[in-house]
Amino acid sequence: MDSASTLDTPDRHAGRAAEHWADHVRRLNAASVKKHYDAFADIPWDDPAFAIDPDDARWEYFTDPLGATPWYRAQTPGVRSRMGLYHCASAMKAGLQFENILKRGLLAWAAGLSNGDPAFRYAYHEVIEESHHGLMFQEFINRAGFDVPGMHWSHRAAAAGLLLAGRFLPEYLFLFALGGESPLDHMQRTSLRDDPRIHPLLERIFRHHVTEEARHISFARRYLAEHLPQRGPLRRALFAVVAPVVLGIMSRLSVESSPDLLAHFGVPPEVAREAYTDNPGHAATAREAVRPVLQVVRDAGLTPASTRWLWRAFSLWED
Repeated sequence: MDSASTLDTPDRHAGRAAEHWADHVRRLNAASVKKHYDAFADIPWDDPAFAIDPDDARWEYFTDPLGATPWYRAQTPGVRSRMGLYHCASAMKAGLQFENILKRGLLAWAAGLSNGDPAFRYAYHEVIEESHHGLMFQEFINRAGFDVPGMHWSHRAAAAGLLLAGRFLPEYLFLFALGGESPLDHMQRTSLRDDPRIHPLLERIFRHHVTEEARHISFARRYLAEHLPQRGPLRRALFAVVAPVVLGIMSRLSVESSPDLLAHFGVPPEVAREAYTDNPGHAATAREAVRPVLQVVRDAGLTPASTRWLWRAFSLWED
């Protein structure tokens, strides 16, 4: 045999990697056709069993750390149920705002893809699916009856910068996607697994959401794993600094009750500190939620010793 034909040259390795990436994207595209949901056709909003009653005890906290505090347990059943319902509505409002920014970033990214790239089709599948998520989230909010603001304006303004990243620095767009989607997906899967009294409407929304988000998370992780090693030294060094900050901030936003909920129900600051800031179990939950993303960054060689203090500052680092 010609010895040259047996060599695993860089070009040949890159070609195989590109084909594996394309195969992965095509499988996700096929899955989007096979299993997808409509926000209204697949949720019986007007079924009496799915009706929202603020006094329904099933809205009370079960997985949020605030629900484990003595202050919360001392509240009347009506207050506890309304806090739980408000929490759900507030999280959905923040989720649809996050997904609105993500959709626009995906469209900007897709606009620069070449003809024939299967990722173009994937991006549009995800935009369609995220649009249905926004529709079902807003319908839930409307029926819950709380005028929740969602994300703080400063967070929305900062995240909007990712619209440019979608076109020119896509690794940050997909880091942002994972920062918002992974903790929320973890929280919803925990509720589905551990909460036997979950309201049927919330269960239906969560099941639809986690089914489709599994594809979105898979795509974003695989994109980073495939493309981060190909970036230049400067872009890699910058990503190593930005990643722990983005994941640290967004993981807490996704798994903590919003400041407007704390103000609306008069939660004392010391109770909030007990539930979140001074709660090692809560920090462990945030760490568990972003562990797969951290592993992608570690595998890409982008957690040098010089940046680990940032991961530790957000309680995300695991030796």
